[in-house]
Amino acid sequence: MTATHDSSSSDVQGSRWLQAMRRARLVIATAAIVFAGLWMAGALAAGPALAGFVLIAAAILAAAAGAEVIPAALPRHEPPAARIGDPLIEAVLAGLPDPVVALDSRGDVVALNARAAAVAPALRPGESISLGLRVPEVLDAIRRARASGSAQRVEFFERVPFDRWYEAIVTPILSAGLAPKPGLVLLAFHDLTPLRRVEEMRADFVANASHELRTPLAALSGFIDTLKGPARDDPAARERFLAIMQVQADRMARLIDDLLSLSRIELSAHLRPDTQVDLGAIVRQVADSLQTLARDRDVEVKTVGAHSALLVPGDRDELIRVFENLVENALKYAASGKRVDIGLALAEAPDGKREARVAVRDWGPGIAPEHLPRLTERFYRVDVSESRAQGGTGLGLALVKHILNRHGGRLTIESVLGQGATFTAHLPMGETKANP
Repeated sequence: MTATHDSSSSDVQGSRWLQAMRRARLVIATAAIVFAGLWMAGALAAGPALAGFVLIAAAILAAAAGAEVIPAALPRHEPPAARIGDPLIEAVLAGLPDPVVALDSRGDVVALNARAAAVAPALRPGESISLGLRVPEVLDAIRRARASGSAQRVEFFERVPFDRWYEAIVTPILSAGLAPKPGLVLLAFHDLTPLRRVEEMRADFVANASHELRTPLAALSGFIDTLKGPARDDPAARERFLAIMQVQADRMARLIDDLLSLSRIELSAHLRPDTQVDLGAIVRQVADSLQTLARDRDVEVKTVGAHSALLVPGDRDELIRVFENLVENALKYAASGKRVDIGLALAEAPDGKREARVAVRDWGPGIAPEHLPRLTERFYRVDVSESRAQGGTGLGLALVKHILNRHGGRLTIESVLGQGATFTAHLPMGETKANP
């Protein structure tokens, strides 16, 4: 009886020790994925990442080894498979910043965190991964990882419900025993969408900027060749060509100036201006400075509410640039309405705080609904030929959006075809005072 009892106790201790070591290996593998992700994302250098991982792994192994008395002879049977609802596995996955799914040796879902459920809502614990994740690249990577026992990495693209790019990392965790074999498999997702969109924006920006500069450069080059050749002794042609060349040179200068302005604003986007400026005075100054353009276009500019001082924290020069762009666009592209209204008012923001609103309303042809969401994109134009004829660079509204973002504000656009458009700048309020 005594011998039987000792053998049973040894088996129990061995089973507990193996379970502790299996869980320790799971935590260590998870830590490896986290540190590797931080290193790949550039958030942590290779040296500190490796040192941190080694320290955590040593601590986990020490805790697991001390959790139970190690038996003199380990049992020769394999540990039981991972169980659905294991609290340790669920707790570890819940604490990870990325979507992670734990699979057993058969490919069934053992546990997943909330982020993984958001990526693949059809995944259910206890069901096969292939039922809830219909991505052939990921399923093939899981099969390869289980067969080879080595980590696999694959990228895939999802179109539903909207375009997103992901990187999937499949890491098998070897089970304990005399002949280790893959037990749990961790499937982690990294969202590559922001990186891909930045790359696309950079490529589009370079292509658009190159195109915008190439056109005036080609015109200048052609006129220079003409002046050096057939029109060398033609004063009338020379005067006409020089005027066109001046227009093209001014267009390039405006484009470069807008590009530099965008670059400066983006560099300081995280710095909120804290100087109090009078928004009413800025609106009055902009309206006065554009009176000449308004008379040339036979457009009447009216201001309402700009005679009361409204203080907002902001950069005076940048806010002048905002309202110059908005009013100048109204005068250029909506001159057929013969009227532009500029209204300044105090209102309540969606968060319940006060905000200043400056609305620039034109009575021109209006803007079709499909164009409204893209108006603030760089180089986006509703009518390319009309914009270039008016001297536009395609960057004006992009500048407006970035400046307002830096000030903690936003731009809203409303338009009905045939009834004009309203561009409203929303700015958080500072102190309010009356004019002396």
